[in-house]
Amino acid sequence: MKTHQVTPDQITRRWYLVDAEGQTLGRLASRVAQILRGKHKPIYTPHMDTGDHVLVVNAEKVRLTGKKLDQKRYYRHSGYPGGLKETPIRRMLETHPERVVELAIKGMMPKGKLGRAMTRKLRVYAGPVHPHRAQQPISLDLTQWPPQRQAAEPASK
Repeated sequence: MKTHQVTPDQITRRWYLVDAEGQTLGRLASRVAQILRGKHKPIYTPHMDTGDHVLVVNAEKVRLTGKKLDQKRYYRHSGYPGGLKETPIRRMLETHPERVVELAIKGMMPKGKLGRAMTRKLRVYAGPVHPHRAQQPISLDLTQWPPQRQAAEPASK
């Protein structure tokens, strides 16, 4: 039995719509990261980008457990002495809720060139409106996990 190698022309990318309202941030991020990587497909190959596009809406209504609203902080550094800035997650959710979801998902993606390519297929919006109606995204319910595996699509000859 030979091992099947996936080629880029065999990869079909779908668009999924995920509603973050009431979802726990970490669980949402890990499940979206799996879809972006393509781990839900039978043709998953670790060294290739086999994932799908994901739209996350209602990022402002994501839920945090425990005392994270008061204790979790985001750090960034300007590169200058004394340039460490910290932002509490409560303020970040008020000002840039899409950034909170993006950073959580990005932290669960592979580090390096391939992970950055996979992360580019993620789009996060604070409210329910998004400009990707033309792609006809499939609504995905993350409470029913794992999603139904897709049948491997035969390559056209």
